[in-house]
Amino acid sequence: MKRNDWILITVVLAVSAIFLGIHFSRPQQKDGMAEVTIDGEVFGSWPISEDRTVEIGDGNRLVIEDGKADMVWADCPDKLCVNQKAISREGESIICLPNKVVISIVGGEEREVDAVT
Repeated sequence: MKRNDWILITVVLAVSAIFLGIHFSRPQQKDGMAEVTIDGEVFGSWPISEDRTVEIGDGNRLVIEDGKADMVWADCPDKLCVNQKAISREGESIICLPNKVVISIVGGEEREVDAVT
C-alpha cells in the first residue's frame, strides 16, 4: 500500500470516530408527556412511557402505548382526530374541533426536520 492509501484510511477512520462520538454523546430520549386540554383548560397530563387508556369526557378516547399517544375513538361526525397518526415528539398534536379537545406532546423528543432550504 502506498502513502496516499494510508492517508485515505486514516481520514475515513477519523471521520467515522467523530460521527460515533457525536452519536453517543447526545442525550438519551426524554420522557414526554401527553397533555390533554378541553376548551382551553388542562384536563390531564400523562407520561407517554406508561401504557394506558384515557377517557376524555364522554366524547373521546386516548390510548398511550409504546411511547405514542393516539386518539382511537371520538363521537364527532368527521372523525378527523381518529384518522391522524399517533404522536410522540415535542410539539406534535391531535385536535378534535367539535369536542374542543387538544392533545399535545410536551417535553418529549425533538421533532425531525421535514425539509432543508
